[in-house]
Amino acid sequence: MIINNLFPTPVGSFELDRDLSKLEQKFLFNLETRPNMGNVTSTNNYVLRDNRLSSLRLFLNNSLQEYFQTTMSPQDNVKLEITQSWINYTKPGQYHHKHTHPNSIISGVFYIQASKEIDKLFFYNESYEQIKIVPKEYHVYNSESWWLPAETGKLLLFPSSLTHMVATTSGEDDRISLSFNTFYKGNLGDEVALTGLTV
Repeated sequence: MIINNLFPTPVGSFELDRDLSKLEQKFLFNLETRPNMGNVTSTNNYVLRDNRLSSLRLFLNNSLQEYFQTTMSPQDNVKLEITQSWINYTKPGQYHHKHTHPNSIISGVFYIQASKEIDKLFFYNESYEQIKIVPKEYHVYNSESWWLPAETGKLLLFPSSLTHMVATTSGEDDRISLSFNTFYKGNLGDEVALTGLTV
């Protein structure tokens, strides 16, 4: 048998090849917060605009463009631009609710502090199943959810429409992540095909 994987959902994984600087850590660990559903998030919704994160922003943006070029292969006159960015703080015993990211194309999560052995990011296939077959073995074709390990210095990129969540955390340390959304910048579609749009 030959199986052709049509229209797969790409989740990109990148590694920052350095530790965060003391300046970056001081900024990221000391932001003012507000309650979120299950954990807390920064009141600053544009953290990547701060010059103290310029080097980290460059890494995130370069990774985003590589993911965009690889998965969507756009023409040269369109790119993805980071819009909002914020920090999530999840203490032991807290969680991050199941959600998607509206008004965004690709979303990213960069792990500032996470344990590879404990922390996971869960993704969900929320397509309607008219008939439910119970599998004897789960794999990427029949699973309703899948998880990837979260670890310090890792960046995950995925379509903003992909449902995801963080289960209740264990361990002794807070799980800290930087999340961001993106949107198109440039000329979309084709004017001759009557799909032209400049954003």
